[in-house]
Amino acid sequence: MECNQNKNMQRCTCSYESCARKGACCECLAYHLPKRQLPACCFPAEAERTYDRSFAHFARLVTQNKI
Repeated sequence: MECNQNKNMQRCTCSYESCARKGACCECLAYHLPKRQLPACCFPAEAERTYDRSFAHFARLVTQNKI
């Protein structure tokens, strides 16, 4: 399967400037899921900038109706 990295970059919300996985969604998921994290695109901008990508942080945001 061919990666659509250029197209994905248009909607990638990762604010970590030196991230080598920007736009490479499959690589991003493969990196974050084993660490019990979700990628930046799962979080609102304010929460994403904290770099806390944990499942627990995501659950808190859902509970607070922020997602």
